[in-house]
Amino acid sequence: MRILLLEDDKQLGPWIAGGLREEGHVVDHFEDGKDALIAAMGQEFDLLILDRMVPGLDGLAVLKSLRASKDTTPALFLTALGEVDARVEGFEAGGDDYLTKPFAFVELSARVSALGRRRDGAQMEQEQTVLRYGDLTLDLLSRQCDRQGTAIDLMAKEFKLLEYFMRRPGRLVTRTMLLEQVWDMSFDPTTSVVETHISRLRSKIDKPFDDQLLRTRRGEGYVFGT
Repeated sequence: MRILLLEDDKQLGPWIAGGLREEGHVVDHFEDGKDALIAAMGQEFDLLILDRMVPGLDGLAVLKSLRASKDTTPALFLTALGEVDARVEGFEAGGDDYLTKPFAFVELSARVSALGRRRDGAQMEQEQTVLRYGDLTLDLLSRQCDRQGTAIDLMAKEFKLLEYFMRRPGRLVTRTMLLEQVWDMSFDPTTSVVETHISRLRSKIDKPFDDQLLRTRRGEGYVFGT
């Protein structure tokens, strides 16, 4: 991966950069937040490693600026600020992981690898434009759905709901997961929006056909496929 490292410590910075390079990564090391921000806005990186406390523009401000410009590069905060409030502030700014100093390089390496796998998985998911499960097909570009060659007319939320299920075949999906990921809502025990849309979706993709794809696990959630 190509990694941007913002770390002003004269010993720690070169040590981190050297260790990551030994593992095969390309590392651009900066000690100043403004220089790091300019580089991140002008070039493409696979991962950002940001110290919270550097002179001038700190790592938190750098990430806030990048997220405001729609930059979604995974970011790991590396800092001595280990209090809960500081960690929450980092995540709220758009951070993906948080490692406090002092730390073992092997842990940093493991977290870098994990963020790399997460990025690769997200890219693969975004690149997939046609989802198929058995005789059901969902075209994300044309927004068309069909089963056994029969076109199925889906409303916007039904389409998004089915896409979410088809990306997770055989996995339990809870009501809370659907509220958060499909409707961008926090848990609300009083709303019946999930149940209503599940019923409508079933009437379109399951009811006219012999095989049922969307099943309910009472008290747990829903499972799509087998």
